[in-house]
Amino acid sequence: MTENKPASYTSSLAVLTSLFFMWGFITCLNDILTPFLKGVFELSHFEANLVQFAFFSAYFIGSLIYFICSITIGDPLAKVGYKNGILAGLILSSAGCFLFYPSAQYQSFGFFLGALACISFGLTMLQIAANPYVALLGKPETASSRLNLSQGFNSLGTTIAPVIGGFLIFKFFLTPENTGAQSVKIPYLIFGSAFFLLAIIIKFVHLPEFKGSGKIERKPEALKHRNLFFGMFAVFFYVGTEVSVGSNLIAFLKLPDVASFSDLAASKYVAFFWGGAMIGRFMGAVSLSSIKTVKKYLLMAGIGLSLFFLVFLITKIDFSDAWYFLIFMAVNYIAFMLGKSLPARTMTIFSFFAMALLLISIFGTGKISMWALIGIGLFNSIMWSNIFTLAIDGLDRFTSQGSSLLVMMIVGGAILPLLQGLLADTFGVHHSLFVPFFAYLYLIFYGINGYKKKIA
Repeated sequence: MTENKPASYTSSLAVLTSLFFMWGFITCLNDILTPFLKGVFELSHFEANLVQFAFFSAYFIGSLIYFICSITIGDPLAKVGYKNGILAGLILSSAGCFLFYPSAQYQSFGFFLGALACISFGLTMLQIAANPYVALLGKPETASSRLNLSQGFNSLGTTIAPVIGGFLIFKFFLTPENTGAQSVKIPYLIFGSAFFLLAIIIKFVHLPEFKGSGKIERKPEALKHRNLFFGMFAVFFYVGTEVSVGSNLIAFLKLPDVASFSDLAASKYVAFFWGGAMIGRFMGAVSLSSIKTVKKYLLMAGIGLSLFFLVFLITKIDFSDAWYFLIFMAVNYIAFMLGKSLPARTMTIFSFFAMALLLISIFGTGKISMWALIGIGLFNSIMWSNIFTLAIDGLDRFTSQGSSLLVMMIVGGAILPLLQGLLADTFGVHHSLFVPFFAYLYLIFYGINGYKKKIA
């Protein structure tokens, strides 16, 4: 890779971070759309999870098209540059948001799914371009730290989205004159405008260029790297578990033996689930950095507590309830210490803890069961950045091709929620959580052995 190196990458990283925030925000709104459209169109659990299927299967299709291009005509990003790829992604996502207006106008569930797929095609380009771009903006050994920082702002978007989306869709725009699917029209026009505005800003902002040099080989060389091959399935199962839990969390919180919440009340607790991912990612950015040990753990504790109170203020949940989350934060902090700032070791330990919390949610009831499931967000936090940086390590000029393959496997977010929805309809919501439980077994394998580099 070659680049025209600027004096500092700080401003470039700040611009890219805004992208992570936006796609986190719009993705997490699916957790609100799933129960909302379930009610509007009177869907089963399985049918409601088609929202996530449409969204995340589009990731697979978009990434597959990108990969085919890379082995036939050459890597598209290596030819046009990361910035142009980002602009294309923003414009596509903006168009998808605008399509929500006619979808609501015609009261068509299929039209909604098409609009979601369009948004997802745009986010596919953003993911393929922005993730390796962040990894390239600095020293390779601190790539995981930078991605955790960017993913932290991604999680800020996912934390705010359920609160804002729940308020706008379930309350503010849902009036006697504006019933059914109509309440999503104005919110998604606003979100589409935000994507388009961000595209205009990035068009005129300077970003360093990273392009391939010399001949671009038209073959699937990235697949020869063992760490990438196994990393693809790690992405599949990680995204699948996170989306499965997030999209079915409202249904879980509405259960009589858990909390009996309304949709609006449950949406605030979804914000705590994603808030946990934000807290863990900001703590992970510090944990995987080169800061000295004592200062590192003091800073992590300060960041964690500060962000807890931020989420607490955003959600306005009573502290007599929210304090349970502090228990899981303490466990998460210990898990970071056990991880010793090693990406593979940390994700392995986090997977073990996530499985334990799922068992509590499957067989427990009441507040402990509820907060255990919400607390999984803390342990999902570092998964994406750690898997991604471990998987693309050593790919060199095939980094973009490898990135497209990793983003392709986000399709796990389409498959696993459907499977969980089917189990929820058959055996109940509690036992449907065995789907993410078994998925974490693969993440343990990847953290122990799958990440090790070897070229076939």
